Amino acid sequence: MSKDKKKQEPQSETPEEKAPEEKAPEVEIVEEKAPSADEKYAAEHDKYLRLAAEYDNYRKRSQREREAIYRDVKADTIVKLLPVYDNLERALRTETEDAAYKKGVELTMTQLEGIFESLGVKAIPAVGEKFDANLHNAVMHVEDENLGESVIAEEFQKGFMLGDKVIRFSVVKVAN
Repeated sequence: MSKDKKKQEPQSETPEEKAPEEKAPEVEIVEEKAPSADEKYAAEHDKYLRLAAEYDNYRKRSQREREAIYRDVKADTIVKLLPVYDNLERALRTETEDAAYKKGVELTMTQLEGIFESLGVKAIPAVGEKFDANLHNAVMHVEDENLGESVIAEEFQKGFMLGDKVIRFSVVKVAN
């Protein structure tokens, strides 16, 4: 009976054996050619050209950044000197009997204006000019028939430009 039992019992199959037979997909073997010397040269030459172009772009970008930093630092320095200019201008407008004092202030102002000129700083023209919001800051309005429309009647604080950049707007009174 034990022999019959053994025959009747299904034999345990491993999972690999239970799975129906699947055909493995046929893999097409493609022989890759080794790159020729010309192809290797072309690839390396292309890498070299790209690296050279990348370095050139980096160099140009760095130069532009240095120039921008220089311009910004220059403008910041000049802005910090403008209160000195304003004080010298007020001192020149003040009446004094001391001729030596007045001469000293004039020489100092002339020297500061020379420094500004050498740095490329220019005063923004104001009185008698047409108002330009890109250059002037209007703080007052006056009706004056002698002046045209939107003409600057008075300048309260002188404005300055460094190249094409306004570093301080002119504070003005505009007519009509």
